[in-house]
Amino acid sequence: MAKAIHTMIRVLDEARSLEFYDKAFGMKVAERMDFETFTLIYLSNSDSTFEVELTINKDRTEPYDLGNGYGHLAVSVPDVVAEHTRMEAAGLQPRRIVDFAPGGTVIARFFFIADPDGYRIEVLQRGGRYL
Repeated sequence: MAKAIHTMIRVLDEARSLEFYDKAFGMKVAERMDFETFTLIYLSNSDSTFEVELTINKDRTEPYDLGNGYGHLAVSVPDVVAEHTRMEAAGLQPRRIVDFAPGGTVIARFFFIADPDGYRIEVLQRGGRYL
């Protein structure tokens, strides 16, 4: 069976992105591959084997157009309120916490945060299907 191993996003400023992903999610460089026209950086943390691959095109000077097809990345955390508080204190500007309760029963508690390139990341309370 197939196993999800990473997702790739294109970023404009390597240092800014590395700082954000470390500060927000404790993701560190697992591997860096430097090529003539682009660099690939794989980020991970100790909670998961799944990685975020940052692609930096060296000749790029303008922000990427995310278009209307991009959705979001998602991560789960043990305490969504504590993470929201920590990210807010770090100046990362998370959006408000939402209790998603169609039919009156909360099935997800989450907030969104955007990385420096505008990619949205959903931060979910760990539990249920969101382990």
